[in-house]
Amino acid sequence: MEHTTWVDLIRHGEPVGGQRIRGQSDDPLTELGWQQMWQAVGEGAAWQIIVTSPLTRCAAFAQALADRYNLPLHVEPRFKEIGFGSWEGLAHHELARREPDRYPRFRDDPLRYMPPDAEPVRAFMARVAEAWGELLTAQAGRRILVVCHAGVIRAVLAAVLGAGPAHLFRAQVDYASLTRFAAPPRRPASLISHAAPLT
Repeated sequence: MEHTTWVDLIRHGEPVGGQRIRGQSDDPLTELGWQQMWQAVGEGAAWQIIVTSPLTRCAAFAQALADRYNLPLHVEPRFKEIGFGSWEGLAHHELARREPDRYPRFRDDPLRYMPPDAEPVRAFMARVAEAWGELLTAQAGRRILVVCHAGVIRAVLAAVLGAGPAHLFRAQVDYASLTRFAAPPRRPASLISHAAPLT
């Protein structure tokens, strides 16, 4: 008998370095970030497999969770955050000073106002959508946890809901927040909840 595929996407917790444009910078979680993640997943594990971005702020917790519950772990490089090029590592106030015309506008119009050396938004969304589609096929009928980034969660939302690249940043994704999708057999995936507690 075929079963619905359930996928929970969780954003990493607070990383070292505070609020800044992080992108593919490989910062670990703070102590608070670890607490946020354990609190978000709660006791027990409803999943059959964990998939993670290779970046430390995701992969370290994913490994710890997999070890705790003896779950298989798969590292998926295509679930890495979008690359912000020359903006990576800069605090928001620094960017506002350095890029007073571009920075305030990039969330509303990322096709025009991302830094020129950033990963193209369309390319980012395409790689995430490709990995997402392959995940649903390879893990059909299972319960999956994906530990990833705000941009990845937004890109999956866009793929499921049919939103274009200009709308990539129009969803709030907080640290350690969970977004759930269900994919019944031979039907498109549906959004079940966004930025909600697990229970």
